[in-house]
Amino acid sequence: MVLEKSAQNIYLPFGDHQGTRFYKQDILSVNQFSQEDLIYIFGVAHEMREMVARVGTFDLLKGKILANLFYEPSTRTSSSFTAAMERLGGSLIPINEVKYSSVSKGESLPDTIRTLECYVDVIVLRHPEVGASALAAKYAKKPIINAGDGVGEHPTQALLDLYTIFEELGDPNGKTVTMLGDLKYGRTVHSLSRLLSLFDVKLNYVSPPILRMPSEIIAEINEKNIPQNETENFDEILPETDVLYVTRVQKERFEDQKDYESIKGSYVIDPDIMKKAKEKMIVMHPLPRVGEISMEFDDDPRAAYFRQMEYGLYVRMALLALVLGKA
Repeated sequence: MVLEKSAQNIYLPFGDHQGTRFYKQDILSVNQFSQEDLIYIFGVAHEMREMVARVGTFDLLKGKILANLFYEPSTRTSSSFTAAMERLGGSLIPINEVKYSSVSKGESLPDTIRTLECYVDVIVLRHPEVGASALAAKYAKKPIINAGDGVGEHPTQALLDLYTIFEELGDPNGKTVTMLGDLKYGRTVHSLSRLLSLFDVKLNYVSPPILRMPSEIIAEINEKNIPQNETENFDEILPETDVLYVTRVQKERFEDQKDYESIKGSYVIDPDIMKKAKEKMIVMHPLPRVGEISMEFDDDPRAAYFRQMEYGLYVRMALLALVLGKA
């Protein structure tokens, strides 16, 4: 039986038939999910969490093989999918250094994908170019899971982010979510804001002017009548915030390093500033951090970012099981 998460942190029976719609499907964008889909996925993730707590690993995906194809460096996403597949009893082909693969010889992405799917059942792809996962899916016969495409989307991160909110605070309806830092290049906030627009939330965007949330995303969310507020004044909106989602300023995305130097450290979360925040709220971060959250805040119960990483394991286990028809 698959379970549904309620606002009271209780799971209730939910129809099993919905899981079949994910079988052999690509996971490319958060736009492919409905609210009902999210509740279903989170129910499966919760079951995975309980199974890991009880038995550690199990043979749900025994005989299945995953290819982790990463054209960009990754610690959390790559190791999370590796752990997810191994917890489920499956096997893995890791390709985390494409410079050592045939890509270094000039092989195209479609040809690399076609080659790998001869050996595996599902491919997780991270690529620096927006739309790379959609291109891969066009040529693939096996499921493609987008693990981040440039400054575009990172759907599995957004799913684990929303799952974190459900687990930590319950139903997001009525909550105020503040996104802080690099909102221009931060693909995690692009995807999460779209997912949150399926619920009755208020969104605050806090950033330096050159790192504002892209206008096309704001326009897209406006169409759903979700309240949005852009500001540089963090102190003003912190007291009303239920979820504070912090992002690092991504040095590697700047063409002019002077621009980076001028804004790094614009906002820093530390115990002193968090005295202005609610006692019951959470601080999230996709990690890695580079100074925007002080380590002195880590022991605060509102610091959810490492718990957030663990929730990601269960969400990715759920996705792998669903696209392979084993949930």
